[in-house]
Amino acid sequence: MIGNVTPNLPQKLIGYLRPGAPALLLTAGADGYATSAYTWVVAIDDKHLRFGVDDGGSAMANVQRTGLVSLQVIGPDDVTFLVKGKARQIKPRIEAAAPNVIMLWEMEVMGARDQSWRDVKTTALMYEWPAEQREALLKMEQAVYAEMRDFAA
Repeated sequence: MIGNVTPNLPQKLIGYLRPGAPALLLTAGADGYATSAYTWVVAIDDKHLRFGVDDGGSAMANVQRTGLVSLQVIGPDDVTFLVKGKARQIKPRIEAAAPNVIMLWEMEVMGARDQSWRDVKTTALMYEWPAEQREALLKMEQAVYAEMRDFAA
């Protein structure tokens, strides 16, 4: 461990991400500026995360160009991590996300930085679905997480 960076995912983070959670996908544009996009993430083990990338967006272009990504994870109980790694596309489409075209990518973790602050509590990054679509979208989201976890790369 170098400072608060570990080469593998800490158990606290794995426990939060194994069932699936929202995160921010951070990439660098061709102009050198950072970009962010909401995504879903699941932990496969202490060295691998899977996440979705929208087809046709700037995040897709950036990750295809460089293969480098960061994921900002903010959860309850002081789960605040920035995870960096090398990514590769493992599936052209997450079927459970249809009609949206979201590709499945897998990150090999290079480092996880604990960004929690002593005595400071964070609020989890979460989606608030429209009331009339909430149940259907929560069901879809759980199906997406299951497909992300269960896909044999």
